[in-house]
Amino acid sequence: MKPNATGLKRIVDATGYSFQGLKAAWRNEAAFRQEAVLLVVMTTISFFLPVTHLEQLLMIATLFVVVIVELVNSAIEAVVDRIGPERHELSGRAKDIGSAAVFMALMLVVVTWGSILLF
Repeated sequence: MKPNATGLKRIVDATGYSFQGLKAAWRNEAAFRQEAVLLVVMTTISFFLPVTHLEQLLMIATLFVVVIVELVNSAIEAVVDRIGPERHELSGRAKDIGSAAVFMALMLVVVTWGSILLF
């Protein structure tokens, strides 16, 4: 049962849960670690590119989208794995669709960065 915290306590508790989730993702998900490093490296690189502030913001935002989608995908995978180890069509479909979402987020980075830097 969830505690019924309200107001500032609820915000503090929710922030704590969020940091627990980030730590768990870092510890348990190689893809999350790779994409988090990609976020830091490419964000740093963006500061040295000849782009406007708005273009830079858009470029960085797409990197955050990848990390966000990876977190959701990892959560889906954890829930599916919790249900059981046996292979099931719906479990496989859920994992594949989550993976496809990450792929599409990565394509968004490629298209956005490519469009800004090449045109």
